[in-house]
Amino acid sequence: MNSIDIFGIRILEPVGSGTDLIVSAVCFYAFYMISTRKSSDILFTYYKLYFLLMGIATIFGGLLGHAFMHYIDFAWKLPGWLVSMFAIMLVERASIEHTRSVLTPKIVRAFKIVNTVELSIFVFLTFYFMDFFFVELHSGYGLMFVVLSLHAFLYYTNKNAASKTILWGIAVAAVSALIFMNKISIHQWFNHLALSHTIMAVSAWLFYKGVMSIEDTKTTV
Repeated sequence: MNSIDIFGIRILEPVGSGTDLIVSAVCFYAFYMISTRKSSDILFTYYKLYFLLMGIATIFGGLLGHAFMHYIDFAWKLPGWLVSMFAIMLVERASIEHTRSVLTPKIVRAFKIVNTVELSIFVFLTFYFMDFFFVELHSGYGLMFVVLSLHAFLYYTNKNAASKTILWGIAVAAVSALIFMNKISIHQWFNHLALSHTIMAVSAWLFYKGVMSIEDTKTTV
């Protein structure tokens, strides 16, 4: 495992940790810019909170999950894992609201119920087994099934430009996940972690651009 020492402090996976912080920076920038819209539309609140929590989660991941994990107990990985799971729940909820115009109220309610139940199950499994696999599974389910299917349906229905950009973001996120799972590395110092995090930052930027192109529909409930 790559490491560097600064003033006697050992930092593991320095490039992987640093690229995690780049993802955080993109997410916090997106959170700030979406906040400037001052919109009453609930879906912007969901997207805004998604970026905030994902930014926090990737800071936890970069610092506690990689850089300083040798100084702390394994259980300290949980904060980042759980925050990221709530972030995925919020982007699912945002996508449900975004697609509300082409779904029946009954289907919208069903999606919201499933959204809550799904999060509860995966949080329980993560706590019980203390395994990042369930965090990955929850993220994959949320992005590649719920968010992808809703935005694909919205784009198919009315060629929604925002959904098209978000779909590109999901595609890039899928590439990041494949690199992470298959441990594809460019160099010893720029391994699969650094590469997947870098591509994840691009995905977050595309998500942000998609959200900023959404028209304000003034939905408050």
